[in-house]
Amino acid sequence: MPIRFALKDDHLFGPEDVVHLSAAYEAALGELGLVNRSDPITIEVATVVIDLAKKGERNPDKLCHEAVKILRS
Repeated sequence: MPIRFALKDDHLFGPEDVVHLSAAYEAALGELGLVNRSDPITIEVATVVIDLAKKGERNPDKLCHEAVKILRS
């Protein structure tokens, strides 16, 4: 599942933000070893990345790092 699916009804993010969120999401999936995009955990990864971005973070590296940290705890 691409992160755009999780953002379809969310109008808080502009096109550049979506690019950063997508990069963070893909990087987090890679760090977590998630290959199957239909795995339900990918929705949780997207949700965590989006929630962090809603709190103000837009740096893809930081979004990825924080999302992985949260998901591994």
